[in-house]
Amino acid sequence: MRKKVLCDILIKNTSYLDENMEVQDHVSIIVAQGKILKIFSDKADMDEETQDRYETKQIIDGENLLWIPGLVDGHMHTGQQLLKGAVLDELPMIWTRIMLPFESTLTPEKMQLSAQLAALEMIKNGTTGFIDAGSYYMEEAAKVYLESGLRGAISYSSMDQGNFPDSIRQTTDEVLASQDRLYEEFHGQGNLQVFYSLRALMNCSRELIVKTAERAREKNTKVQAHMNEYAGEVNYTLQNYQQRPVEYLDSLNVLNDHFLAAHGIMLSPSERALLSQKGAKVVHCPFSNCGKGVPETPDLLERGICVGLGTDGAAHGGLSLWNEMKIFRSVMNAFHGVKNADPAVMPAKTILKMAFTNGARILNEQQSGMIREGYQADLIAINWDQPQLYATANRVNTLLECVCGNDVSDSIVAGKILMHNRQVLTLDEEKIMWQAKKYYKAGR
Repeated sequence: MRKKVLCDILIKNTSYLDENMEVQDHVSIIVAQGKILKIFSDKADMDEETQDRYETKQIIDGENLLWIPGLVDGHMHTGQQLLKGAVLDELPMIWTRIMLPFESTLTPEKMQLSAQLAALEMIKNGTTGFIDAGSYYMEEAAKVYLESGLRGAISYSSMDQGNFPDSIRQTTDEVLASQDRLYEEFHGQGNLQVFYSLRALMNCSRELIVKTAERAREKNTKVQAHMNEYAGEVNYTLQNYQQRPVEYLDSLNVLNDHFLAAHGIMLSPSERALLSQKGAKVVHCPFSNCGKGVPETPDLLERGICVGLGTDGAAHGGLSLWNEMKIFRSVMNAFHGVKNADPAVMPAKTILKMAFTNGARILNEQQSGMIREGYQADLIAINWDQPQLYATANRVNTLLECVCGNDVSDSIVAGKILMHNRQVLTLDEEKIMWQAKKYYKAGR
């Protein structure tokens, strides 16, 4: 008798979005040891093969479900989770007037609650991977994210110059030591990585920038920075270094294929050429960015730059990448499509790939971002049996146009089920919501 292969999950009688962005129906998917082991396209063959070769711990009935790669939030702020509603309609610069002062009041308890709420929000919206831009008490956030099962990268907020509250003021050496401690404790733990961070160039000394990049190279991890988000930021590097932000970092030998530029709204042609030449990545945050400027995304993609999408955190409209994708499509059409008479300047397939395939690359996951045999089992299920999703002439287009976070029924990361039938399995949602309500009623 042939020895049976022990597998973790069998998703039977289902549909999925393949690597060519085409929907495949009547398939079964087997997950083992955190990866997609086998995809069967013929149901009869699946039945026979299962009886002969596979023994599964858990079976999911995939009828009426469409499985797609998990979404990756390329830029979010756990430390701003409790700032919902605080920045909309405020004048610039909200970062120095509202956000940093709030982050200076963070405690281990507030960061724990922030991470719990962020993890719940991401899981329930179909996000399986994320990149945190950096804050304080990130150790508390890391513990929560490890428990949640999410795949992610965390960072320490790195600034050593500027007018900060005393509670977050640090010297260059103190910032570097904090980054190193976070890396040593959590990089490679569970599904977590630690990236090195440059919070804002105008708040980072030349020494901090250079040494942060050196540390990241030594440890073979990524550097992320807020880049070209505000006119004041661009003017700062022009006035002080006679170079635009990307040019300045290149002069310091910071740019490479492990560099991640968050936002990237006000990039000049020369800066876009540099990013392409160095293999750097870019993440746009459509809702947060649309009040500041419109990125030259078609040109970035044409240059071969890997561009992902981020939410910029809960303070900027929540952690739903479904919302971000819709907003991004609208902004691209209004700014680039109309003037060029091209209503499909940013097609649905391109935007979806930005949210999961490109997102996985930005997260430094090489075999992820697609539902493919041998790839990481990071996937989510859309419950298609709903009035807003029928009838459809094109399910890929409908994913972008009509799906929202509430349509996500299941979430799997590294072969572990985080949510099934809208019930989060890795976190105590009832307890977290009780704590959140208590915090709100106490007047924050």
